[in-house]
Amino acid sequence: MSDVRVIIHRDSEREERVVTTGTTAADLFPGDRSIVAARVTGELRDLTHEIAEGDVVEPVLIGSDDGLNILRHSTAHVMAQAVQELFPEAKLGIGPPIKDGFYYDFDVEKPFHPDDLKRIEKKMQEIVKRGQRFSRRVTTDEDAREELADEPYKLELIGLKGSAAEAAEGASAEVGAGELTIYDNLDPKTGDLCWKDLCRGPHLPTTRNIPAFKLMRSAAAYWRGSEKNPQLQRIYGTAWPAKDELKAYLEFLAEAEKRDHRKLGAELDLFSIPEELGSGLAVFHPKGGIIRREMETYSRERHQAADYEFVNTPHISKEHLFETSGHLPNYAEGMFPPLEFDGQNYRLKAMNCPMHNLIFKARGRSYRELPLRLFEFGTVYRYEKSGVVHGLTRARGFTQDDSHIYCTKEQMADELDSLLTFVLDLLRDYGLNEFELELSTRDDSPKFIGEDAEWEEATEALRQAAEKQGLPLVPDPGGAAYYGPKISVQAKDAIGRSWQMSTIQVDFQQPKRFELEYTAADGSRQQPVMIHRALFGSIERFFAVLLEHYAGAFPAWLAPVQVVGIPIGDSHVPYLREVAAKLKARGIRVEVDASSDRMQKKIRNAQKSKIPYMLIAGDDDVAAGAVSFRYRNGEQKNGVPVDEAVAEIVKAVEDRVQV
Repeated sequence: MSDVRVIIHRDSEREERVVTTGTTAADLFPGDRSIVAARVTGELRDLTHEIAEGDVVEPVLIGSDDGLNILRHSTAHVMAQAVQELFPEAKLGIGPPIKDGFYYDFDVEKPFHPDDLKRIEKKMQEIVKRGQRFSRRVTTDEDAREELADEPYKLELIGLKGSAAEAAEGASAEVGAGELTIYDNLDPKTGDLCWKDLCRGPHLPTTRNIPAFKLMRSAAAYWRGSEKNPQLQRIYGTAWPAKDELKAYLEFLAEAEKRDHRKLGAELDLFSIPEELGSGLAVFHPKGGIIRREMETYSRERHQAADYEFVNTPHISKEHLFETSGHLPNYAEGMFPPLEFDGQNYRLKAMNCPMHNLIFKARGRSYRELPLRLFEFGTVYRYEKSGVVHGLTRARGFTQDDSHIYCTKEQMADELDSLLTFVLDLLRDYGLNEFELELSTRDDSPKFIGEDAEWEEATEALRQAAEKQGLPLVPDPGGAAYYGPKISVQAKDAIGRSWQMSTIQVDFQQPKRFELEYTAADGSRQQPVMIHRALFGSIERFFAVLLEHYAGAFPAWLAPVQVVGIPIGDSHVPYLREVAAKLKARGIRVEVDASSDRMQKKIRNAQKSKIPYMLIAGDDDVAAGAVSFRYRNGEQKNGVPVDEAVAEIVKAVEDRVQV
């Protein structure tokens, strides 16, 4: 045996240590059960990995991002083993970790039933208690094919190793691009093989390192995400470092389910997605229409104050327009197929920017007009796959609050700075207050057009604007639009979920492709910078986010019905109608419940409809010219003079109070 020098990097501290050959990563951190793997000279490794001369070793904690992925991927293996013990005919697909959990795909004769998931979960618990060891071994393509001859999907993955197709859904988690490895699940006492899977790893030391898990649901999924491939059965699960974390996550899911905008949309009669129209195409009912109108009205007011100019464009265009913009060669799969008439192909509009370019180009422009800020509530249509369409958050027809700003290069920095401030301030007005920014840049993909210098200039301008906001800035390499980098505003809702909201993109390419020019102060013809900006993203999606954020209890300024009058008896209805008339005169949306229901039932109905204010009146109130003021949260004030009640409600609406 000989000495080996390694560097242990932990908690920002570096320690040089001399160990003997054969020392594993586990030997460097004895007794610490929170460590489930190691990053060795930049590569994630199992704790059984032997340390070599000069290695830099960093422990991976189970609660870290890497640790959670390893925990969840290992739990996916346990689930797959349980499935094959219970359903020996099941063929294995892939089983990667995903956000907050994992899944595994199986080819089985019939779909899994909820009772099957209970049986699988019970079998998983047995496997966890056995404490099987995850053991990595390197193999060859030929040997792997022989060992996995009964697993057709694994054989296909072996053939994909290192190819471009290997980037298909989940494949890289199985085979990677380097050596091929199999993980054996071994009996801790005898060392006998219990189960095996083609996998890149790494994994937990044993199944006993899985503290808490639960299977969530099953669904159909196409092999490698393609509709051309066989349909498999996918089981989703979640795993956490502690039982209390699992419990908290399940409580979070229950709360998220209560807030599901599709459920609330039906309960509150706000919108629907009729089968007769088609998937991803919503209609807004009168109450939903009020909320949408208020959202749009306030946005228009703010844009008008910020010197935006309002435009309108059609829903359809000759196909050539999108060839000029570059969308057709880069975004064709997201557009509806062409329509042919008058001997030409037309396309439903999937984005507004090409048409705004035509507005800019309609006549000569001077530097004195810049920055020119064009704004439109423009309806667009995108051919989303049926599997990803989801209520209002992923639709096929939606309206963007779309702006395109044309400015000089000298104006670009100030424009981006003020634009990002404008975006964040407006989102705060709608009740969102916790943000982070994501900077999406180009990578080596051939889809990106334009010169490197242009991209560097645009990216740096966005970076500087983002940094001035003092918010977390997260890099997103390769996430840029094909024509330029972008900043995305990520907003957290009331239960901590992050939603991508506004995007701001700097574009040097479309002005070039459309030959946009302005006359500079020296008389020369110059190309403007184009800034794309969608503040809500889409009205529909923003509506859904706010609906879930407020759990349907919109602040008074957005609520479709702001006040309901509730009479104690029928004789009090005329009095409340007089009160309602005063409120209507001040622009308040008010109803009087004159139904035959008892008063308590009327109160329950108002609470169920999430109406912000209830004004109750009986004999004493009528005599005193007052109302009993009941709030949505159940609090109540009695004997409030009518004028005071009206003033309080009007002020809350005008101030856009977020309760």
